[in-house]
Amino acid sequence: MGEESVDHETPLLHSDISPKRTAHIITAVIGSGVLSFAWSVAQLGWIAGPASVICFAIITYVSSSLLADCFRSPDPINGTRNRSYIDAVRVNLGRTQTLFCGLLQNLLFYGTGVAYVITTSTSMRAIQRSNCYHREGHEAPCSYGETIYMLIFGLVQILISQIPDFHSMEWLSIVASIMSFTYCFIGFGLSFAKVIENGRIKGSITGVPEASIADKLWLAFQALGDIAFAYGYGIILLEIQDTLKSPPPENKVMKKASMAAIFITTFFYLCCGCFGYAAFGSLAPGNLLTGFGFYEPYWLIDFANACIILHLVGAYQIYSQPVFAFGERWFTKKFPTSRFVNNFYTFKNIPPLPPLKINLLRVCFRTAYVASTTAVAMIFPYFNDVLGVLGALNFWPLAIYFPVEMYMVQNKIENWTRKWIVLRIFSLFCFLVTIISLVASIEGLISAKSSS
Repeated sequence: MGEESVDHETPLLHSDISPKRTAHIITAVIGSGVLSFAWSVAQLGWIAGPASVICFAIITYVSSSLLADCFRSPDPINGTRNRSYIDAVRVNLGRTQTLFCGLLQNLLFYGTGVAYVITTSTSMRAIQRSNCYHREGHEAPCSYGETIYMLIFGLVQILISQIPDFHSMEWLSIVASIMSFTYCFIGFGLSFAKVIENGRIKGSITGVPEASIADKLWLAFQALGDIAFAYGYGIILLEIQDTLKSPPPENKVMKKASMAAIFITTFFYLCCGCFGYAAFGSLAPGNLLTGFGFYEPYWLIDFANACIILHLVGAYQIYSQPVFAFGERWFTKKFPTSRFVNNFYTFKNIPPLPPLKINLLRVCFRTAYVASTTAVAMIFPYFNDVLGVLGALNFWPLAIYFPVEMYMVQNKIENWTRKWIVLRIFSLFCFLVTIISLVASIEGLISAKSSS
């Protein structure tokens, strides 16, 4: 066993090929969100549901394009790199907004990790239930707890979280994106087959009927929060962009990667959401592949849920690595002479495996982080409500407000010019959507907790 100092400067991954960046984005975007789209479309109806998905896709592309131009400052092509989202905010907007951004961004990373623990445990349990229903019939109780599956996922993530940094996990993103395509195809195919079996398209223009207008509005606004969550990759866009080199300019490559990823994911969202609603109508499950609208073929449902589990192993890391990097940088600056913080211990493995490098801070900090997300998921295991809260929290401040403000500062856009007015209206509209979605989702989360 040897000892060496840590090099805290991560070298850039020298690649200008956008498909790998697209894989990162797809891994971040297609996740828990796609499974709730049938439910979301059901709450909104045949007109407002698909229209909302397309609207959020357009908004996401516009905001990601603005953010991609903020990767370098002051010039988007020849300026200095901002290697993370919070670095870009610090350079363009100052200390106060940086503190607010950092708090909110890390809260969203943490919350997304919680959501992925919930989703993964739901899929693990769905495999058990699917096999049980196949053996004992669809009316069998087949009840299984969630806690053990959350603990299993947490243990796996403790191991996977030792991947050093964002630049070392491209292989995991590629595997995860392949898994996401696979289970989306299965969800779409099963929904399409169900529509054929029914012989008609279920659903209505107004969506699921409710006892009162207030109840209808609560659920519709919560559905908007779920859709917003499904497009919430902007908070890691600059971290993904930092894996590029120029030429060509990083912002141009990133815009192309974003367009490709958003087009692909929106296609799958519409397929799963619309065909899921067409298949089940008002009974569309909150989670398309675990809500047991589908029972057979049980092995295909098992396989789809296995793909979800593998995908979320990677997606969890996509959203956790920035938190790990932020925390470990802080400890390094705070305790520059600490051996616990700064030293690696090398263990020589059996050839041909490479030597294993262990940093005590990394092991302890990342283990504690994964354990805490698992514990919170056990307390609030409410899939749709958690997604709505996270989507609303992320949508306006991180996906809209900061990109718009940074873009205007960097490009010196003067007040009351045409571009200034358009960007302000764009930001205000998204702010209103965020407020109503957040209130509705918090109400749903409180109601679910109080009724459990």
